[in-house]
Amino acid sequence: MKIALFGGTFDPVHLGHVHMATLAVQELGLAEVRFVPCRFSPHKPGVAPAPAADRLEMLRRATAALPWAVVDDCELRREGPSFSYATAEAMRARFPAARLFWLLGGDQWAALPQWRQPERLAACVEFIVFSRGAPPLPRAGYVMHALAGYHPAAATAIRAAFAQGHTSHPWLDPAVSEWIVRRGLYRQ
Repeated sequence: MKIALFGGTFDPVHLGHVHMATLAVQELGLAEVRFVPCRFSPHKPGVAPAPAADRLEMLRRATAALPWAVVDDCELRREGPSFSYATAEAMRARFPAARLFWLLGGDQWAALPQWRQPERLAACVEFIVFSRGAPPLPRAGYVMHALAGYHPAAATAIRAAFAQGHTSHPWLDPAVSEWIVRRGLYRQ
């Protein structure tokens, strides 16, 4: 069974995330994509995301119609920052017979050498790299599958729009927009 792990803050989850995951399922024949929201990102120190319960609910809403999508709260149940290698090792133990992948964008692929213990992550997973521009460069010791595509969604712009009083956004599933408004997320 092929399982992709898709980590991130998902603050909020947007149609670009869903597009990446859908493309990975189609191109690589994945059985499932596990969306794994982090408690807080070690790459964004000092930045507090929306509450975990809200990010989980937005993920559930955004993926409700996708039979291959699973929302997994394993990182939210752990203390401290979310390190990808620890998540991948835990998933390896949970799914010993699965072929594991890690889905990420080209920007994070470029930054991977700065992640905590990337070689331990690479020992557990094959990487699926979604690139909006030039194809990602291979890296010795890492198995990488490149996906080309484009989606303009950016969580920063979405949060800014809601902070300015918008009640929907074209890059969001309407059910996610509704949750943001109901909970008053991203208001200044």
